[in-house]
Amino acid sequence: MSKDFIRLRLPALALALLLAACRKEAVAPSPTAQPLPEHLTLGNPSGATADENQPTNYLLSKPQYALSYHRDRGIPNWVSWHLGPEWRGSAARQDDFRPDDTLPAGWYQVQATSYTGSGFDRGHNCPSADRTNTVADNSATFLMTNMMPQAPRNNQQTWANLEDYCRSFLGTGNEVYVICGSYGRGGTGTNGYATTLDQGRVTVPARCWKVVVILPVGTDDANRVSTSTRIIAIDTPNDNGLSTAWGSYRTSVDAIESATGLDLLSAVPAAVQQAIEARTDNGPTS
Repeated sequence: MSKDFIRLRLPALALALLLAACRKEAVAPSPTAQPLPEHLTLGNPSGATADENQPTNYLLSKPQYALSYHRDRGIPNWVSWHLGPEWRGSAARQDDFRPDDTLPAGWYQVQATSYTGSGFDRGHNCPSADRTNTVADNSATFLMTNMMPQAPRNNQQTWANLEDYCRSFLGTGNEVYVICGSYGRGGTGTNGYATTLDQGRVTVPARCWKVVVILPVGTDDANRVSTSTRIIAIDTPNDNGLSTAWGSYRTSVDAIESATGLDLLSAVPAAVQQAIEARTDNGPTS
């Protein structure tokens, strides 16, 4: 083979290989960001996953809400849900408190009777009244993984008053995102102070907190949160002697993050987060 032929063929071969590589690159699918589940639209506060090897931060993603469960405390770290008009209807309160059999095999399932006689309510995180579109939706709120031992005055009055206020926004063209949870150890119910229930398998938290984000109905919700969006954050003592006026327990999202170690509203643009998480709401309470 002549040297001239080799010199002519090598560039042609290189060109052919380059074109083949370009064609391969052109047909390779580009990665697309997967949308977050509805109830984690504003973020996953603890990076929880459905990995049974992470028993203190185990993700339960249900059609009605999402939560991070702490097996050793027997209560959720946090529960997150979206509340829009489509979640409300005429389904009756089911009152069917029961264990959550979707927990990994071998984990203790808190029972409907685990709080009996304790002086603490089976306090909903995601409220029954936020899920009235169908019987199944309402029933899901009575799983014990959605409960925490809550001082009755807190659950039935302080907490309930804020829940009612949140639902009132639905009638004025708004939707609401709520993240709530508890931290610490030891609360005071109608029978006095306690740190655990059910032979130590359920921790009584010291504090109960909630963060509420109010938006006009729309799409692309995390990116619509702005520095003017109303954010309500409260941090209440789990004590039966607390005030029923939830507004007196308002705080900043930053303060709740500092107390819990969570990263709340993490899907919201960083610059917006910085502004809205530092401030304390001073708007109306009814």
